[in-house]
Amino acid sequence: MQSGVAIARGALVLMRMVVFGLTLGITLISFQAYRKRPSERLQYAFIGFAFISMGVAITSVITQLSTGQTIPIVGVFFQMAETIPFIIGFAMLYVSLYR
Repeated sequence: MQSGVAIARGALVLMRMVVFGLTLGITLISFQAYRKRPSERLQYAFIGFAFISMGVAITSVITQLSTGQTIPIVGVFFQMAETIPFIIGFAMLYVSLYR
């Protein structure tokens, strides 16, 4: 049974790395597009993707660090901290598409 849990955890770590790699790839592509044709829209898109990448990274780190034994209020603050980059990132993407 323990080996099944270890395999599942390994697969989860691998999937998180893939998600982070994809977000970094999108961020790089948006930065290259902005450098090629500087515009306010592409700048907001790049910033949005950068914050979303940051959110993915923070979420992965906090999930790895939390063992389920933290004080409930601390867990809430961790979840708030990991949500803020997503809020900023999606707001920037919204602005880039809305303008």
